[in-house]
This record gives sequence, C-alpha cells and structure tokens, in this order.
Amino acid sequence: MAAFYAWMSSLIFFSYWFLVVATTLRIVTKRRPTTFVVAWMLVIYILPVVGIILYFLLGETHLGQRRVKRAQEMRPIINTFIQKLHDFPSIFTKQVSSVAKPLFQLCKHQTGLDGISGNHIVLMSTPDEIFDNLIADINQASSNIEMVFYIWYKGGRANEVEDALIDAVKRGVVCRLMLDSAGSRQFLKTDESHRMREAGIEIVESLKVNLLRFMFRRLDLRQHRKVAIIDNHIAYTGSMNIVDPRFFKQNKNVGEWVDVMIRMNGPITTLMGAIYASDWELETGKKLSLPKVTDFVEPPEEKQHIMQLIPSGPGYTENMIHQALLTAIYSAQDEIIFTTPYLVPSDDLLHAICTAAQRGVKVSIIIPQNNDSLMVNWASRAFFSDLLESGVKLYQFQHNLLHTKSVLIDNQLSLVGTVNLDMRSLWLNFELTAVIDDTEFANNLNKLLQSYLQQSKEIPLLEWRKRPFWQHIIERLFYFFAPLL
Repeated sequence: MAAFYAWMSSLIFFSYWFLVVATTLRIVTKRRPTTFVVAWMLVIYILPVVGIILYFLLGETHLGQRRVKRAQEMRPIINTFIQKLHDFPSIFTKQVSSVAKPLFQLCKHQTGLDGISGNHIVLMSTPDEIFDNLIADINQASSNIEMVFYIWYKGGRANEVEDALIDAVKRGVVCRLMLDSAGSRQFLKTDESHRMREAGIEIVESLKVNLLRFMFRRLDLRQHRKVAIIDNHIAYTGSMNIVDPRFFKQNKNVGEWVDVMIRMNGPITTLMGAIYASDWELETGKKLSLPKVTDFVEPPEEKQHIMQLIPSGPGYTENMIHQALLTAIYSAQDEIIFTTPYLVPSDDLLHAICTAAQRGVKVSIIIPQNNDSLMVNWASRAFFSDLLESGVKLYQFQHNLLHTKSVLIDNQLSLVGTVNLDMRSLWLNFELTAVIDDTEFANNLNKLLQSYLQQSKEIPLLEWRKRPFWQHIIERLFYFFAPLL
C-alpha cells in the first residue's frame, strides 16, 4: 500500500510539473508583453492548480467558436465593402497634416482606407448637451436607429432616451440596441428594459455572462463601444454611456462621471455603420445590410474635416489601437495631452510616453483623483515614478471622476473614443477610437482639456518621492497584476 501511495504521489507531482511547464511554454510562445508574461507566471507559481485554471479562463482571448466562425465569414464581406468604397474617390484624401501622416499611413496599410474627408464633427462635453442632441436626433429619425453601449443605467435623462426610442418605433423607425451583458446587467432586468422590448425595440445582450460559458469564452471580454447611428447619416461615439451622471454610481463617492461625445455626419458614418453591422452579426448571427456611401444625406463640407475610425477586438486587426497610439506619440513634436480614467499602460506605451517627454515634447496626463476601481488606482500609481522622472506632468482631476478618453497631439491630431490606457482596452475589449486631423476640432478639444487642467492638481516629483514606504509596497504588489486589469 505504501508503494502505491508513493507511486500515486509521484504521478501527481510529475503531472502537476508537466502542467506548469506546458502552461509556462504556452504563455512564453504567445509573444505578449514581458509584464504580461511575468504576471501570469507569478499567478501560476503562487497559486498551484488554481493559477493554471485562471490562465486558461482569463489569460487568452477566447471569443467562442461560433463567434470565431462568424468573424471569419464576415471578413470577405467587409473586404468587399471596403473595395466598393473606392468607387467614391472624392471622399478620400492623402492631404493630411505632417503630425497625422504616419498614423493615417498605418490606417491605410492595415485597413485599406485613406483618410475620409468631408465630415462635420461636433465635440460635446456636458451631459445635457449630449442628451439634448441625441434625443433631438432620435426624434427626427425616419428609418433606423442602431446603438451599442457598454452601460445603460436607468434614471434621469437616460429615461428620456428610452421614451424617445419608443416614440420612434411608433413612427415606424427600426430600433436595434446592443448592450454589454456585464456593464448593463442591472438595466437588462428592469421594467424599463421590458417596456422597450414590448414597444418593439430589439435589444440584444452582448457577450452574455454566465458560468457555463467560462469554458468557451473569456467572461471579461467585453463590448465596450459607445455608438449611436441615426438614419445612416448621423453617428455618435465617445466615452459616455447612456447614464445620467447625477444618478450613476453615487454610492462610490467619486462624484459625477465627466465624459465627452462627438457627433458626426458625412461619409465617416458609412464606416461606422459597417462596424455596427459586423458587431451585430458577430453577436446574433443575423446579417444587416451594409450602408452605402450614398446613404448619408448631407453632402461633404468644404472644410474637409479628415477622419478615420479604428475598431479593435477579436476579429479585427490585432493590436491596432495600441499601434495607433504608439505611432501618434512618436509623431509628436511639441505637445501631447492625455486624459484617461485608468492609467495602466503597456511597457511599449510607457516607454513611448517617457521618450516623448525626454526628447522635449511637453507631455501631460490627466487622471481622476478618485477612481471607482481600487486595484486600478493602486496599479496606476506604480507608473508615476517613471513618468514623473522622465518629465511627464501628471495631474489629478478633483472632485469628479474624469472618464474622458482622449489624446491631443500638437494641437492638430485628436484621438477620441472608448479606449482607456490600460491592458484591457488595448488588448482585449471591443473598442473604438475616432482619429481627427483638424485644427478647428483640436482647438475645441484643447479648450476643454485646459478646463480639465484648471480643475486638476499637479503631482510634484519631489512630493511624490516623499510618500510613505508602505505605499511603495502596495504599488509594487498591484503592479504585478497590471497586465491582468
């Protein structure tokens, strides 16, 4: 019997050793950032068996076999759509600014599309302004409304959006709404959600969360886009969900969320419609007719606002937004201003930001002083020393939670969208960034960012160095988990 137990113990030991070695080799061969590899190896070695299970559940981007198959089937359709766009050469331009040129070249080689001109863009920075415009556009809709949001939360002006959509359905407008299962889980169970479905609004729960799906798809892979499309010629995107900040997460003691959205019309809405149709088919298996260039009603403006949209997520060009950010940062000559609620950059992104500051570019990063995520808050602090010592100016937005995700480069090139400067946004989620090469828009964004700076407090390097030692320990502890946040 003793020999049997000894044999079993040896078998269990060598089996576990084999699993650890096999998982380690799998992590290393994925060619992910070094911090990602180190973090997961620590998890595996510190948490026997559990660490291996966690890696296969959360460490790789599992979209699910059905969605993978749909993504493969859609790829030639999207390629055909892009080719058809070239039948309308007047909407494309290569005449972009010098700072924007490398980024638009990247987009051209990755997507096959040059900059799209002839768009009208409006930056909106207050909840009332955003809700007023969105509700007015919904009330004027005559054919179709498509939306996808990470969070929909009842209360306040969000209820007005619900009422406007129900009225639109009564007029014969087709309304489709896609909501992330995790972000909107409370709303999807409410009477308001039921009332909207009863009225004829098609609501799809995107990337459903339940334990049975753990073995088939990553549960922390989220649909993080914020998009609204009205009649195929007006489109919205940005950082704001359908929530009234006066009612949302007031128990977190972080104040009201501060966001921006951009309202667009022109040829760019055609590309937005194609992204939405892809997301809809990926989630439901149902095909939507891809929009036509001729669908947008308003003719291109003489101002020739130049834009590009960069979607990310499984099924899209891998690491595209990460590449775009790196390209834009290395193109900067004078100034870069970032706003992000979650600052957990990759090694490459951290190096690019620090290098920009070291070569004389004025780099400012505005983050909220109070954050709704304790882990992200501490993990972010682990990067402060490298940034401050490189000459980057760090500012903490006071009183409210700054949720705006934007990058302004040389007061000319703007990136506005849903992407946080963290690993989840850069490598995992379905995200969307609008790239705008336009001086007028950049000036408007700069005015907004200057108002953010006036409401922020700078973190001095000397004062930061004097923080208590115990904070160093917590920062380094959470730093190891940064790639997993």
